[in-house]
Amino acid sequence: MRLKAALPKLELYLYAAVLYLSLLWAGTWIWDASADNVNRKVFKKSVKPGWHYFGRKMDVADFEWVMWFTTFRNHILFALAGHVIFAKVCSLISPRHRSLIYGLYGGLAVLVSMGGGFLALVLSHCFILYSVALVKRKWIVFVAGLASLATFKMEPFNTWQQGFVTGYFDLQDILFYGGSCFTIMRCMSFALENCEKKDGNYTFTDLLKYNFYLPFFYFGPIQTFDQFHVQANNPNLTRKQREMWNITTGALLHLGAIFVVDVFFHYLYILTIPNDMKLVKQLSDWSLAGLAYSNLVYDWVKAAVMFGVINTVARLDHLDPPQPPKCITMLYVFAETHFDRGINDWLCKYVYDYIGGSHKQIFKELVATICTFVVTTLWLGPCELVYIWSFFNCFGLNLELWVDKIFSLPPFSNIEYAIGEAMSRRIRAVFGALNFWTIILYNVLALNSLEFAKLVGKRLIVQGFPLSTLSVLFVTYCGVQLVKERERKQLSKRINKEKT
Repeated sequence: MRLKAALPKLELYLYAAVLYLSLLWAGTWIWDASADNVNRKVFKKSVKPGWHYFGRKMDVADFEWVMWFTTFRNHILFALAGHVIFAKVCSLISPRHRSLIYGLYGGLAVLVSMGGGFLALVLSHCFILYSVALVKRKWIVFVAGLASLATFKMEPFNTWQQGFVTGYFDLQDILFYGGSCFTIMRCMSFALENCEKKDGNYTFTDLLKYNFYLPFFYFGPIQTFDQFHVQANNPNLTRKQREMWNITTGALLHLGAIFVVDVFFHYLYILTIPNDMKLVKQLSDWSLAGLAYSNLVYDWVKAAVMFGVINTVARLDHLDPPQPPKCITMLYVFAETHFDRGINDWLCKYVYDYIGGSHKQIFKELVATICTFVVTTLWLGPCELVYIWSFFNCFGLNLELWVDKIFSLPPFSNIEYAIGEAMSRRIRAVFGALNFWTIILYNVLALNSLEFAKLVGKRLIVQGFPLSTLSVLFVTYCGVQLVKERERKQLSKRINKEKT
């Protein structure tokens, strides 16, 4: 990718002005649609009274956000705060055994929150996959691990295992599926890393300490066993310069993001509007484009905030957890598209990179991507919508790789060299804009509905052609150019830093 070429500043200022004015225009349309239709029958299910001093109702369509920051906020804060205090005291008393203490606290928290039946179920899966890990055959680990994961995704095994949890409360299903499915993925990581261990085996205690680390247990993200084992057992607890400042700043940013999202939910009902197809069909093409884009941006913000809160706790425990996902606005290639960096790192390490190798052979790359999305489909839960999402994202990733390989060969590479870096960057940005909207359409169907995704695609590609299609692509092209400029500056800084 040619990022060295710098474009004229005036051209970049023009791109920025077009992008920001277009986003403001689309946002105004969504604002009007939210205000004018607040009393619609469909809205009554997910638009509820919000902060009274705003004088407006609030979009509460996303159960996860409401769960984390409204309904069960105090319960989650109590559990994480207890972990932070307990972990800090134990780290001061016995830094060498802190990972064991983390695991004991996590196991106790699971016992209190979900009961002994669920704890026994999780321990049984841990024991089974630990036994498989001792064989040190990766294919056996994958068969056993994916079979265990399938038992939580398919009937009648799923219902049978749910029976181990006694009683019922609103958060039970979320904790059950989160705790059990993340447990399987962590056990597979442990088993696969044990296959790589040349002398001896890791102990069952190592697996339990890894799995029952409370901040990661229910909601992720997944940190691979090799990283966690080294970091959690490191007795040196000294911090880098300004590390606590960075942790505090990050925590404050997350609090600010939570406040901003809640304010936006009082004025932009971006999650409720797609559920009312009669209203959606009345919106302009620009409103639809803005609505689809804003849904993906919100999903990224939600993932960044939720994982950011957990990662803040992990960083206080001297761990280096997976980073938040890359902002959807910065994505114009399928290879970097993900909303959970922990799962993405897990899949890349154990499936995609393992099978794909150097990623230079087209057939091996095809097999690697297919296997990756097969595992992803099982992780998300097999259903028609997930099948469609997996197929199109797998197709998009492979097509992107094939096109990139074709254009790296003569005569295309010679033509690109002849036209210069600046023009090459402009042409690549055109393809990036097309790719960006492909990513939007392929992923919005998983966030909203297939019907909404089909309507957006039909309006922007067929009915809106050429005016809406080309104008939306031009605005996207402006955004891609600004992202490329940011990447160019980051690359220049990195090169200069390495030279010095």
